[in-house]
Amino acid sequence: MLDSILLRIAKSSILSRLDENYSFDESSVTDRYPFLKDEGACFVTLKARGDLRGCIGSVVAHRRLYDDIIANSASAAFKDPRFESLSIDELSYLTLEVSVLSEPTIIEYKDFDDLCSKVKPNIDGLILEHDIYKGTFLPQVWEQLQTPKLFLEHLSLKAGSFLSIYEEHPTIYRYSVDALEGNFDEVLQL
Repeated sequence: MLDSILLRIAKSSILSRLDENYSFDESSVTDRYPFLKDEGACFVTLKARGDLRGCIGSVVAHRRLYDDIIANSASAAFKDPRFESLSIDELSYLTLEVSVLSEPTIIEYKDFDDLCSKVKPNIDGLILEHDIYKGTFLPQVWEQLQTPKLFLEHLSLKAGSFLSIYEEHPTIYRYSVDALEGNFDEVLQL
């Protein structure tokens, strides 16, 4: 039940923007679940019939977890530049996923092969930073990119960079996630 509160907050954030009559009481939620008042970082992923429909998040905690879920849910639904704003008609086949991220830590490595050997498939989420390039993949991306080499190569492209960026020794961080998923219609209201 405790975990479901994260999905319920995400759902409520989306519903409150689709229906002006929908509201929820923030203070009762944060009083009942005080961990929501702590700083936290999350990603909110929306899927429609199994296909990505929106995904926005924070890689570093910079506000209360409650506020991060609220903001990222609304952004995933209405501001992901890859998609049109979510419509009320899509809710019946929408799934929500909230991934709470651990604090990122730097991976020390000598070269690309060494980096590949230190990355933990199906566990690590990774952040790449180098000059103007920055990108992240959640651990869930391992489902599509199942080797460290593929994962890292695609991460460099997502960051807007090039495959050979690893020759320049970019900063690589790892993090883990606690991910919760549910069908929009089945997530209880607050």
